[in-house]
This record gives sequence, C-alpha cells and structure tokens, in this order.
Amino acid sequence: MADNQVLIRYFAAAADIIGRAEETIIFTGTPSLGDLHEQLLQEYGQRIAQLLSVSAFLVGGELTRDPTHPISGNVDVLPPFAGG
Repeated sequence: MADNQVLIRYFAAAADIIGRAEETIIFTGTPSLGDLHEQLLQEYGQRIAQLLSVSAFLVGGELTRDPTHPISGNVDVLPPFAGG
C-alpha cells in the first residue's frame, strides 16, 4: 500500500490545543476520517478528545462528521465557533 500525506489544518480552539495551525500526517493506504480521529487521540490524548467529538471536518470542500469518509489532500478541523 502506498503512503498518503494529509495536511491537517487546525482552527480556533483546535489550534490552541494542538499548539500549531497545521501539520502533515502520513497514513498507509487510504485513510478515513475515523483513522485521523484515532491518530489525533493517540498523539494528543484527552486534551483533544472532547473537542474532536463536537468538531466538523472540511474534506475536499465537503463538510462532514462521518468517520467512514475517506480523506486525502487537506482536512480542516473546525471546532464550534462562537458568532454574533
């Protein structure tokens, strides 16, 4: 299986928790949003778990929370935003 580089971009509280605005994660094969979720939990633990459970993800221009959704290219992690 080929490696798949995915650029993860973090916004708002996600960037604060992770400590950076983006990072590249390399997966083997074709990863899903669920695979990304597991990878982030392994890397950042409980401090990111709650935020991921309420975040949406922009994958290839499509907003999703479906853990089976395949990912590639860029994924934006979008926590809830306060608005006014």
